[in-house]
Amino acid sequence: MYSLLRKEINSFFSSVTGYLVIAVFLLLNSAFMWIFKGSFNVFENGFASLDALFTLAPWIFLFLVPAITMRMFAEEIRSGTMELLFTRPVSEWQIVMAKFLSAWLLVIISLIPTMIYYLSVYLLGSPVGNIDVGGTWGSYIGLVFLGGIYASLGVFGSSLTENQIVAFILTVFMAFLFYLGFDLFSTVFASGEIAHLIEKLGIAYHYLSISRGVVDSRDLVYFGAVIFIFLYSTRFVLINKKW
Repeated sequence: MYSLLRKEINSFFSSVTGYLVIAVFLLLNSAFMWIFKGSFNVFENGFASLDALFTLAPWIFLFLVPAITMRMFAEEIRSGTMELLFTRPVSEWQIVMAKFLSAWLLVIISLIPTMIYYLSVYLLGSPVGNIDVGGTWGSYIGLVFLGGIYASLGVFGSSLTENQIVAFILTVFMAFLFYLGFDLFSTVFASGEIAHLIEKLGIAYHYLSISRGVVDSRDLVYFGAVIFIFLYSTRFVLINKKW
């Protein structure tokens, strides 16, 4: 599994894909936070806060993570190397985990340079350091797990088809559904209890919860459960393709 994971990571950084994903993520966030005028601009907002980053990042990841994962299984299926992969001394679960972890690692790597934003806002505060540290780190934890869910959705979407564009569209749709779809659907119900229950099925509810700086075990269980469900579903798809 380790050799397969290393191969996937090397394939990202041996081409422009990995660098392009990180560059686009940083450029878009930087442009909205520091250059473009509007509510996301840190200087115009007047508060020592990274709320703009944590609001924008889930939407940017909504397209960038599927771009990372769309080729993972789709390309293997299209080129016929999937059968060769099955002959290696690794299980289907190890194959899925290697693909997933490589995508998730790239998401985490893309977040590391944003520490510069944190340092900048920390120094711009009046007084210096006047920033909600707990909420900031909670939001970072939420982003890491959000990226994990998107990566698991992407791996699953890529396993369903040999067409990378179709895999991309499927993943974007599923990611949108899980991030905001349940919130929108909950507004249909008049009953507050039912609406709240449906809302809790979505990523946004748990992401906003953990962004308050309180790492609730229920939120972590949710993230872990969704990731596991889609990785297990991917394994199921691979087993069916194998036979």
